[in-house]
Amino acid sequence: MASSPAVLRASGLCLGRGSPKSWAWLLRPPKIRPGGPISWAAARMAATVTLEPAGRCCWDEPVRIAVRGLAQEQPVTLRASLRDEKGALFRAHAQYCADIGGELDLTRGPALGGSFAGLEPMGLLWALEPEKPFVRLVKRDVQTPFVVELEVLDGHDPEAGRLLGRAVHERYFLPPGVRRVPVRAGRVRATLFLPPEPGPFPGIVDIFGAGGGLLEYRASLLAGKGFAVMALAYYNYEDLPKSLETLHLEYFEEAVNYLRNHPQVKGPGVGLLGISKGGDLCLCMAAFLKGITATVLINGSAVVVGGALHYKGETLPPIGLDPNRVKITKEGLADILDALNSPLDVSDQKSIIPVERAESAFLFLVGQDDHNWKSELYANEASKRLQANGKEKPQIICYPGTGHYIEPPYFPWIRASLHSLVGRPVIWGGEPRAHAMAQVDAWKQIQIFFHKHLGGAKGPISLQL
Repeated sequence: MASSPAVLRASGLCLGRGSPKSWAWLLRPPKIRPGGPISWAAARMAATVTLEPAGRCCWDEPVRIAVRGLAQEQPVTLRASLRDEKGALFRAHAQYCADIGGELDLTRGPALGGSFAGLEPMGLLWALEPEKPFVRLVKRDVQTPFVVELEVLDGHDPEAGRLLGRAVHERYFLPPGVRRVPVRAGRVRATLFLPPEPGPFPGIVDIFGAGGGLLEYRASLLAGKGFAVMALAYYNYEDLPKSLETLHLEYFEEAVNYLRNHPQVKGPGVGLLGISKGGDLCLCMAAFLKGITATVLINGSAVVVGGALHYKGETLPPIGLDPNRVKITKEGLADILDALNSPLDVSDQKSIIPVERAESAFLFLVGQDDHNWKSELYANEASKRLQANGKEKPQIICYPGTGHYIEPPYFPWIRASLHSLVGRPVIWGGEPRAHAMAQVDAWKQIQIFFHKHLGGAKGPISLQL
């Protein structure tokens, strides 16, 4: 059997002309017991997995998955898995049936069940779930890809089916030609990502939430769309403050000025992009600092949360909270949706960010099932303040069934994970499919908004297969 070219081709171990060259092919041959009969049926039924684009692509790009060489209407299960930099395993599976020609194309063939159901060509990515509970998929090193393993199994049992085919697909976070530049200028601790084309480019400061540290993956992906994006750390990183108790807006002002004065950044103003706690920081920056032209808040707050914010003699105290309003689910998870005081209470008026001072255009992206806090309420209150003071009405886009962590496309929805300020796992809200669809649209909207208000050559924003 080992010398038969026909069997080798059928089992995917002999790559001829026309086979994908840039991705690893790891099909396992059928197991043969010593002294036992050779299973020719197993060899004949081996499948070919093809990916378009082949081999590797950017994380925010869709990939077309197809399987050929199956029997007519053969039931199969597709499994996907990846490990993050810490070794945490994430998996998804779905059950399908081949067409009458023995082929399965995920853009045409609906999943019959498993981690998801229906026509979902990218479901094997956005439906990934952690093997250990409460682990959120985060890209910590954008210079290396995530490696996704795809397997095709005979039948609809995701654990017991015979392996028919396997392929490995790399999804990278540093688009071709994008330059990664560590920034250690004065007090600023950041990483700047510059597009490959000759500049200057529209500039954006990218800020994450209360987890701290320096996360770069959103900035690196966005740089591939024609923006100069600076991922900015602000606490719990190197020599920066270790907590959120006291933050000084002068630090953020220094970062904005660094970006505005960079020779590869076009002016006169720059954009801000923030999620969660990063959202209320961006709102404060837009309200108090000069040179802010466009601001996007992803499930941000309209009040200061977690610690006081100081700037040139002014102090915005954090909004109050009541731990007794935290609900505990049957699984022991915290639901903190009602923990913060209402910004409409007289006692908490001083925590409201004076957004009416801003000269920036605004885009609020809101998950309507956000359980971290009441993002829709905050967006509407900010809109009222802006309009009451003669400012332009901001753009607000609300996504039903969507939770707190609206990430770049195809990051899996996470039901619950550790909240650094709460000290225990909290639920984030949303449901997987609606959340996945919201992430695809939000990514488009971010690019459209920044191109409109910051200018620059428009990069590709279509995410259609």
